[in-house]
Amino acid sequence: MLYTLAGGGTLCGVAALVLLIVSTATDFWMQYRYSGSSANQGLWRFCINHKCHAHTITVAFWDATRAFMLLAVLSCFAGVVLGLSAFTNGTKNRRVRTGGIALVLSGFLALLALAIYTGVTVTFFGKRFLDWRFSWSYIIGWVAIILAFAAGVFQLCAYQRTAAQPAPSNHPDS
Repeated sequence: MLYTLAGGGTLCGVAALVLLIVSTATDFWMQYRYSGSSANQGLWRFCINHKCHAHTITVAFWDATRAFMLLAVLSCFAGVVLGLSAFTNGTKNRRVRTGGIALVLSGFLALLALAIYTGVTVTFFGKRFLDWRFSWSYIIGWVAIILAFAAGVFQLCAYQRTAAQPAPSNHPDS
């Protein structure tokens, strides 16, 4: 049962890591119409008529969203590495627990990033642009949050199962 929970947590963690990287790196968090042309923006740049430009202004919500997403990616990577190293070294309890905590932390950091982005987008861009919507990178970010939390819970449940089991006794049969 331990390997099933820890393995499921590690697998969910790998999927969350890939989705977090994709959602952080792509430019499709929001789509809108600008002067009759389709436009989209991501965390690092915005594109109008397939010409992309870096965000030139530094606004606190961009910096906070970027920082929390990058920290979420790093925390998820640490959780996956700890989960994989627990298997290669014979399932160390502390590594499984620490990997679970790192994965839950990753989900929480990504949740903070997307909450900040959602709040600013709805209050500011929702009033500025009439025809706008969240795009696929943003939605992938939410799926990554769910996977990161699930991976962390699986890892922590695996740790609880191992900690609750009594150690095998070494009584020789005479």
